[in-house]
Amino acid sequence: FFQAEDGIRDSSVTGVQTCALPICSADLFGDGALMSFDAAAASARELACLAARVADDKKAEQTLVLAVGEVLSITDYFVICSASNRRLVKTVVDAVEDEVREKLGRSPLRMEGVSEQQWVLVDYGDVVVHVFAEEIRMYYEIERLYRDVPRIDWQV
Repeated sequence: FFQAEDGIRDSSVTGVQTCALPICSADLFGDGALMSFDAAAASARELACLAARVADDKKAEQTLVLAVGEVLSITDYFVICSASNRRLVKTVVDAVEDEVREKLGRSPLRMEGVSEQQWVLVDYGDVVVHVFAEEIRMYYEIERLYRDVPRIDWQV
């Protein structure tokens, strides 16, 4: 027996899905007692929304969460945000890494661009966080490449 309520609204109407946390439980021992899944609470969607909120709290701008799983086989979500300078890029990256580790117990599988601080990629496997310096984001326009994928409302 498994019950789940994921809080996803129909994106065909609004084009935006909510980021409500999943409520998951299961009868693990067949005795009718439902047990909570901690692993389910630390889902990719939750990680993406947490990373977006942390980036926003640290003054990142134009933060987006994109559900890219249908078009990319390598990850489920992109978190994309901008920072006004290199120091702020580092601050955002460090804060995301710290909060995700503290709240979800996960560390990045790899990170790229850390020394340059212009486009830092924080790869959690199922979620990739892109923190751009503003001018680099404008140049690459990464979100334009994925304009047809659902956007997740991480501010919920």
